[in-house]
Amino acid sequence: MKTNIILAGVGGQGILTIAAVLDTAAIASNLYLKQSEVHGMSQRGGAVHSHVRISDKEIFSDLIPLGKADMIISVEPMELLRYLPYLKKDGYLVTDSNPFENIADYPELKTVYDEIKSHPNHILIDAKKIAKDLGNSRATNIVLVGAASSKLPLSEDSLLQAIKTLFVRKGERIVNKNIEAFDKGKEIATEFVL
Repeated sequence: MKTNIILAGVGGQGILTIAAVLDTAAIASNLYLKQSEVHGMSQRGGAVHSHVRISDKEIFSDLIPLGKADMIISVEPMELLRYLPYLKKDGYLVTDSNPFENIADYPELKTVYDEIKSHPNHILIDAKKIAKDLGNSRATNIVLVGAASSKLPLSEDSLLQAIKTLFVRKGERIVNKNIEAFDKGKEIATEFVL
C-alpha cells in the first residue's frame, strides 16, 4: 500500500495542520511517511503546498511524481487546479468551494468549479461555511480532512486521535470543535458518490 496526497492552499489556511494530522495518524498506525512542503509568503496570501506519502513499505523520496497522486486536498479551489497534472487518472479531489482571490486575474469561479466537476472523483463543498456554522471558522481544513477520510489509508480512530493530540494544548473546547468539524466533513462527503 502506498498513498500519495498533495495538500494545497494559501498561507494561513491550515495546509500544514492537515499535513500534521495525516503525519501523526500515519506514525501512530506504524506506517512509513515522507513529507515535503513549500511555504509561500503566507502573510501575503502566497501559495502553500505539501506532498504527503504514506506506505506500509519504506519510501525513498518525499516528492510525488507527475500523474502519481492518489488525492489532492485543497483549501482553495484554484490552488487545487495547479496540481492536477500530479493526479492519477482515477485520483480524488477534495476542496473547499471558497476562493481566496489574491490575484487580480483570478479566473471566473464557474470555470474553476466546472474543471473540478469534470473529474469523476471530486468532493467540492463549502467547508468554510460548515466550519463557521459549527462555531470554529478556523476548522475549514479539518472539515476537509473529514471529507477525505474515507479515501485515506488511515483509520478514523487514528485521525481523531491525531486531532486530539495536535489540539490538546489549545484546550478541550477547541479539540471538540475540531472533532465536530471532522465528523461533519465526513457526513457531508457521503452525499458524493465516489
